[in-house]
Amino acid sequence: MTTPAIAVFDAYGTLFDVHSAVARLADRMGADAERISELWRQKQLEYTWTRSLMQRYADFWQVTGDALDYALAVSGQRDGALRSALLNAYRELDAYPDVRVALDGYRALGMRVAVFSNATQPMLQRALAAARLDDLVDAVYSTHELGTYKPAVRVYEATAEAFGTPPHAIAFHSSNSWDAAGAASCGWGAMWINRSGRPPEYPWAPVPAVGDLVAALNRVRTAMPPPA
Repeated sequence: MTTPAIAVFDAYGTLFDVHSAVARLADRMGADAERISELWRQKQLEYTWTRSLMQRYADFWQVTGDALDYALAVSGQRDGALRSALLNAYRELDAYPDVRVALDGYRALGMRVAVFSNATQPMLQRALAAARLDDLVDAVYSTHELGTYKPAVRVYEATAEAFGTPPHAIAFHSSNSWDAAGAASCGWGAMWINRSGRPPEYPWAPVPAVGDLVAALNRVRTAMPPPA
């Protein structure tokens, strides 16, 4: 890895546990809770890709609500109050336990810390504040500014330009292998945060896999030059 100048993090699934919203309300959802959560996430991502390809953009909050509606419909859930509660919980997801340690560690290395996400700025600001991470983040970039979603090439190009950093000097972290691959194909120094130990994907854009954000931090730390 090239010595990086900025540590950039995907948000949902990387910093924030996307399944924590359903976990909080599982007692109201019965045996289908886990299935609903998995399908909600699956459709949320699928809708970003299909909307981008169709050039029918809607912001990430709209996509999130649409995906939830589908997941609830498949399970026969028609409780409007439950839907509202799930969306409210999604606004303030739990952060993974390794997040603060990693962000603190990057700042201790003298690196800027940034978030790069499909979500809108209001979604990201609220999520970071709720998780008490906003004091550790120097910049936030949303694909909403471009009216499309990852992994479109122009999204990574525009983000690197916004951060004022050459692609090869970005240490990018994403739990979504397709996102890490998309960044790597644009020259970013990407790492796949593979917490569940899944097999490698996207051989045409390979990226190193690490078990969590602290392991990623340690990898970057070893690439830093020794202090003068």
